[in-house]
Amino acid sequence: MERESMAFDVVIVGAGPSGLSAACRLMQNAQETGQEVSVCVVEKGSEVGAHILSGAVFEPTALNELFPDWKEKGAPLNTPVVADDIYVLRSAEKSIKVPNLFVPKTMHNEGNYIISLGNLCRWLAEQAESMGTEIFPGFAASEVLYNDDGSVKGIATGDMGIAANGDKKDSYMPGMELHAKYTLFTEGSRGHLGKQLIKKFDLDKGKDPQHYGIGIKELWDIAPDKHKEGLVVHTAGWPLQQSDSMGGGFLYHIENNQVVVGLITDLGYSNPHVSPFEEFQRYKHNPVIKQYLEGGKRVAYGARALTKGGPQSLPEMSFPGGLLLGCDAGTLNSAKIKGSHTAMKSGMLAADTVLEALKAGSDGHENLTTYQDRFDQSWLGNELHQQRNFSPAMHKFGNIFGAAFAFIDQNIFNGKLPLTLHDTVPDYKQLKPAADCVKIEYPKPDGNISFDRLGSVFLSNTNHEEDQPCHLQLTDPDIPITSNLPLYDEPAQRYCPAGVYEVIEDETTGKKQFQINSQNCVHCKTCDIKDPAQNITWVTPEGTGGPNYPNM
Repeated sequence: MERESMAFDVVIVGAGPSGLSAACRLMQNAQETGQEVSVCVVEKGSEVGAHILSGAVFEPTALNELFPDWKEKGAPLNTPVVADDIYVLRSAEKSIKVPNLFVPKTMHNEGNYIISLGNLCRWLAEQAESMGTEIFPGFAASEVLYNDDGSVKGIATGDMGIAANGDKKDSYMPGMELHAKYTLFTEGSRGHLGKQLIKKFDLDKGKDPQHYGIGIKELWDIAPDKHKEGLVVHTAGWPLQQSDSMGGGFLYHIENNQVVVGLITDLGYSNPHVSPFEEFQRYKHNPVIKQYLEGGKRVAYGARALTKGGPQSLPEMSFPGGLLLGCDAGTLNSAKIKGSHTAMKSGMLAADTVLEALKAGSDGHENLTTYQDRFDQSWLGNELHQQRNFSPAMHKFGNIFGAAFAFIDQNIFNGKLPLTLHDTVPDYKQLKPAADCVKIEYPKPDGNISFDRLGSVFLSNTNHEEDQPCHLQLTDPDIPITSNLPLYDEPAQRYCPAGVYEVIEDETTGKKQFQINSQNCVHCKTCDIKDPAQNITWVTPEGTGGPNYPNM
């Protein structure tokens, strides 16, 4: 069976805030100018929003530009921030509340909203479809297609009905080719196709390496008398400071007597015994957090990598026939603990650039280098430049002194210090040998505040067709046992928040094996980032596979 093909002016890979904002802006401008533009969005999740996970405190700057009447249109921004509480957790029991005077101004949230980013994306998809965008959920973009001149031609979706052994099952259906004059890649952090494009076009030449964190989040129903709708709580310090790690936690009070609680662990940690999942579980026992969760019910769980390197880590975003956008390109403003508005703006700027080219009669093969100019001259470029030192300062100086540097940089110099810090060691190279590090004994879950991984994965509604090729590919299947295990006690057993990777021992022979439970995968991409041998490559499974996040 041969692949069928469809042609569009623009194909967008990923129905996240960047891709959907690009689609909406394209259709808006086309309608205003009377220009016909065909736009298609492909999304690997079973529905728009199924794979979207974020805190999320949302700054409405980009949404105000895209839909000035978003309130009348019913955008799901229902919980304005009413207060910010910031704590330094000193231990499992002790904490210090930081006076507002000493909080970097970028962490104040007046005028912002606590939202479900997944619900916002669902709403954006409705707006895009109402203007004529075609959205195809459940179709994973698995391959970049190229023209004879080397420019990007579009993408192909993955074949369906391939057995684990590679045979075609009775249900086999070949993927479809989607051709476009321009293809916009908005896959989210550590995009599978984005990685390939960066390598092919050498987009990261002369740039600092990207840096990442792993964010783990839960949604809870809590007692009405403990609920403070609109309260934002951020924390730093314990437990990560005791585990040779950096990062921070959050707890946000949304509507309907619910809170979202999460912990972001910087993936630049050096102790291979660290388990971000277990760090999160013990984090919830600190009284600052536990006071709200006690007596409540956990209703959802999820995890996702996030990009936090800053503009000095930002790859070139244009190449012949396409653009790399949103968190895929690293346009996440980590200093403000919120980046959805910057991802949206990157998509909107891309739409303006593409429409300008189409209006001039472009056939789509050229490199849209004018996008970089738009980017740099916009408030997005200015904002990222102001925050450029936050992530490297944290890496160089740690949470406490890094925060002090950020306070001076932002509150006193307004992000205009005459220096740019650099962090040139990628996260996967940071691990030290396990024998040189303190082994961490994590407490057992109590079933009330803390839980195990498999029970957590159940709440993510993760599902994959079991009889399919493994989407977690090992370049060398021997490395986990022959190299990673003796050197690092195979850290995949701990950095994965879904229990995908196990080292098991044959009861008869005593031989150890590396087992991959790919059906548990929540598509967080941590393994692709943190594996010290860079031996694991995350590729797309069959469409609709993965988590199905509600209200996350």
